[in-house]
Amino acid sequence: MNSTTTRTSLAPLYWLALGTFAVGTESFMIAGLLPDMAADLHTSIVATGQLVTVFALAYALSSPVLTALTGAFHRRTLMILSLSAFTLANIIAWAAQNYWELMAARILLAAAAGLYVPGANALASAIAGPERRGTALAIVNGGITIAVAFGVPLGALIGDRLGWRMTFAGVAALSAAATGGLLFGLPRTIGAGLSTATLRERIQVARQPIILMTLLVTTLWAMGAYTIYTYLALFVAKTTPLQGAQIGYVLFTWGVAAAAGVFIGGKAVDRLGPRRVIIPCLTVSILAFSLMSASAHWLPKTLALVPVLLGVVAWGMAHWSFYPAQQTGLINIAGLRGTPIALSLNASFMYLGFSLGAALGSLTLSLTSVGNLGWTAAACEIAALIMTVSLGRHVMRAQKLTVTAA
Repeated sequence: MNSTTTRTSLAPLYWLALGTFAVGTESFMIAGLLPDMAADLHTSIVATGQLVTVFALAYALSSPVLTALTGAFHRRTLMILSLSAFTLANIIAWAAQNYWELMAARILLAAAAGLYVPGANALASAIAGPERRGTALAIVNGGITIAVAFGVPLGALIGDRLGWRMTFAGVAALSAAATGGLLFGLPRTIGAGLSTATLRERIQVARQPIILMTLLVTTLWAMGAYTIYTYLALFVAKTTPLQGAQIGYVLFTWGVAAAAGVFIGGKAVDRLGPRRVIIPCLTVSILAFSLMSASAHWLPKTLALVPVLLGVVAWGMAHWSFYPAQQTGLINIAGLRGTPIALSLNASFMYLGFSLGAALGSLTLSLTSVGNLGWTAAACEIAALIMTVSLGRHVMRAQKLTVTAA
């Protein structure tokens, strides 16, 4: 196969990636907008934070169910419909007149995103074929990585200059462009006859003890991150001298560190294996979150700035270095046949963790102070680390029993 053929055959993936970029930007950008949204909607910062909680929970619960229920749909048609719904939901969010209209828009956004992302991954695999599946998945999921690195801080800056509504308008334009790209860039025959796991098959995979424990580690890891990420703009404003658009630069710094983390994590997994990446990543996350809270409590704002930024960078890199390692570990456990289901479940358990983390962050703010968000996040990562170590011992015992039986 020559390079021209390769470029042509993989070209549709970039339209799918534009869709995941729009989804990723909308999913993560709201954290930087919460203070302005709370003021505009005349609600508390804690109540506004529930927009994150409900979105993540709706994604976690709806994604496996809707994906299973729409298994008979043509994949190309389903991707176009789900991304069209995502565009419409962003327009509804832009035009929302009150808190509850915006909440309804967020639920619709979650359902559309939860249907689009797993479908885009499945379609990418079908387009590329087995020999280039890794490259195809990297391109499509790269949209989310780029969104974390650039879309989220850009959204924060636009929100600061033009108002939070314009960020939803911008994402609507992005997803509309991606929808057009799918209409004209995806051949009509792509994805025909592509099978989708039923809900029962997904439950059967999730019920396997080792897989379930691994998925729970994903949830705890995500909980820790979103406990503080949801209220990162508030945390930075309260604990450092930075205000307004300057907070967008902190989000940008976190995003660049996260993008670097995905790359470093992927390379490290290939060299060291998933376990030797996961444990250091969780450990660094614990230290980073602890540093952020310690700085908030024991240092004045001017002196807290540098350690808080160091904590943000270390957290971003460690957090997203963990993700490819966790995915690889699941692939090793689930095997070739169970991999698509396991990775789809991993995304759902991740968003479940995002939802629980946002709720835990709200609870922390309600009961204590913003400076304690780092301690709460660190506690979640400690639980994830303990479960990872326990899981490793369980796997080692199972391997010894297998060898003995042989």
